[in-house]
Amino acid sequence: MAFDGKTVIKDLTFTVKKGEIFGLLGANGSGKTTTIRALLGFYTPTGGELLIDGAKYNPESTKVTVGYLPEERGLYRKENVIDTMLYFGELKGVKNPLEWSRRYLKRVGLEDKETEKIEKLSGGQQQKIQLGITIMNDPKLLILDEPTKGFDPMNRRLLMEIIEEHHKKGASIIMITHYMDEVERFCDRALLLKDGTARAYGTIKEIKQEFGGKSLDQIFVDVYGGDHE
Repeated sequence: MAFDGKTVIKDLTFTVKKGEIFGLLGANGSGKTTTIRALLGFYTPTGGELLIDGAKYNPESTKVTVGYLPEERGLYRKENVIDTMLYFGELKGVKNPLEWSRRYLKRVGLEDKETEKIEKLSGGQQQKIQLGITIMNDPKLLILDEPTKGFDPMNRRLLMEIIEEHHKKGASIIMITHYMDEVERFCDRALLLKDGTARAYGTIKEIKQEFGGKSLDQIFVDVYGGDHE
């Protein structure tokens, strides 16, 4: 993958196994989000492709539903919460989207925000709405870019519980995160990127063994050395 003649992603190959939680790790600018957006077709890659069940990914024809939660907010800010959720629920073919949305809003403590405009919500509240929209049609491949960024410990736990529940339904999950404790607790395998190349790849146990049994936090520091995000 290259922008303006500069290579951003270099000869990167990785596999996400069915039903696993896969951590995509790296400092800001390492190529994590670029990799995902190129695979999903948001960027036109200079090479490479995304295969799902051995077939090239195509949003129109791929049978496996894909849910993508971007790091930045992508909601209609002038619309209210419930109308936004109903709109996406109908687009995604959700059965009884009103019932689903109200149940979800209660779960994340936003049942009193139904008629509030999106722009009036805090960043964390908007992220909760966006996560709900991402999972409401039970996608089989869920891609989460910094899903708990900016959350306090209580809300981080709540969102990770919701993600875990979705995983237990059989979804494969790719999670981009800077929280190494989340990786250690939830991820089966991981890929650590630096400058668009893989610096570590495998199960969490294998990665730790490769770096002499160090914690993922320390491995991250070792790989990036004196670099700053």
